[in-house]
Amino acid sequence: MTEREHRVVVEGSRITTPRLVLRPWRAADAEAALRVYGAANVAQWLAPAMERVTDPAAMRAVLEEWVTGAGELEAPAGRWAIELRDGGAVVGGVVLLPLPSQEQDLEIGWQLAPDAWGQGLAAEAGHAVAHYAFESGVEELFAVVRPRNQRGAATARRVGMEWVGETDKYYGLRLQVFRLRPGDLDVPVLRAEQWPAS
Repeated sequence: MTEREHRVVVEGSRITTPRLVLRPWRAADAEAALRVYGAANVAQWLAPAMERVTDPAAMRAVLEEWVTGAGELEAPAGRWAIELRDGGAVVGGVVLLPLPSQEQDLEIGWQLAPDAWGQGLAAEAGHAVAHYAFESGVEELFAVVRPRNQRGAATARRVGMEWVGETDKYYGLRLQVFRLRPGDLDVPVLRAEQWPAS
């Protein structure tokens, strides 16, 4: 992987990568956000943390709540819209939020509209937010993924995260746990066909 593929620039509340701008959500993003959080094949993995949003007015209300609540989050926690640098379309969202229970662990999460899948955008956004968190002094990040969510697990691995086990301490669900530490970031992940023969 080249340095250019990993370039992350943080300017205030905006984070940019070669293909993406991560910026705070706005209520005006409701239509685009609904294509993400209203999609059944996205929302199925978010409950109970977030239920499926079914109409533009409800999506606008959720975004207004996120905008209002942003000031209550302790940096580097936050919620960002994922916007394409080429054309400016909002194609998803990425978060850094305290996991429930004791709220000591910081979760990284990403959601994309289904028509944006398969381009590596979620991993690029997750990678960028991980850089931001580590530059802010965070020592480790976690992603929690339902066991059948193969797409979510694959994205966590592409970000550079390693599987560390299962737990039921978050959200009252049995979840796969992935962890990322600063030393693991930017380490390329080998594809199965690249593994040495044993």
